[in-house]
Amino acid sequence: MHIQNFKTFCDLVETQSFSKAARLNEVTQSAVSQQLKAMESFYDMLIIDRNQKKFRLTQQGTTLYSTFKEILNLYEKLNCEIQEMRNVVSGTIQISTVNSIGLHELPPYLNSFMKEFPSVNTRVEYRRANLVYEDVLHGSADIGLVAFPTNHKELTIIPFATDELVVAMNPNHPLANKKSLKIENLKGIDFIAFEKDIPTRKATDEILKKADVEVSIVMEFDNVETVKRGLEINAGVAIIPKNTVSNETARNQLVTCRLDNSTHLRPLSLIHKKSRMLTPALRSFIEKMQNTKINDLEKQTDD
Repeated sequence: MHIQNFKTFCDLVETQSFSKAARLNEVTQSAVSQQLKAMESFYDMLIIDRNQKKFRLTQQGTTLYSTFKEILNLYEKLNCEIQEMRNVVSGTIQISTVNSIGLHELPPYLNSFMKEFPSVNTRVEYRRANLVYEDVLHGSADIGLVAFPTNHKELTIIPFATDELVVAMNPNHPLANKKSLKIENLKGIDFIAFEKDIPTRKATDEILKKADVEVSIVMEFDNVETVKRGLEINAGVAIIPKNTVSNETARNQLVTCRLDNSTHLRPLSLIHKKSRMLTPALRSFIEKMQNTKINDLEKQTDD
């Protein structure tokens, strides 16, 4: 048995999916199945209860998983200590992020980090918010980037920025000449919304509910890029993060109005599993996200 076999097996147990375990270890689904069969043959026992419809370990499989996990943690700790002794920051960081943060907030941080630590390979995957949490909890991502973070007993939440929620619309919309709007001004208006499970939609619904304002939802989308396409055809207005629409406003494709004198903010946070071993690369990335101001990053880019 090799250390990679241990990792593949633990990934299989934690994701309860042969396809996800295969993706995490860059092998085929068939290879994961073959590794499992080889492991059962090597230890001469069943590891997965195949009589169950859902993925379930046998008692022996549970014991193997617990032991393999301890071995992997020790192995990862050893690698971290060796890197620290050599003052090396290298390896791979897997990031799972919602579209709005990954496309509009992350790039300057990522560019600065890659310049400072060129030996680190960063991989970014764009996901729905609920799947970002799932990726981090199941170990398929080292770090997640989310808005309006939800507390979880297994997760560490690290705030790194806030964004202003604004009202965005087509330049030809009747409200387009306004510099600022009160939430009451949106009563009865055609509204383009995020889908109901998106955190920013939940926050928007709460804002409207507190003000006793009902809007007419004409479209619902699962990400900010499609919301903006709805705004461009003048289908209605939307409440969206200001940073996500900066390019369109610069090109006069869309306009924005401040909402209630900018009292509505969208907190952005980094999440990682509390039990995750933080390699030098992960610690360096977290420090970059947590301690660097966006204005400083923009100056670095200009330089």
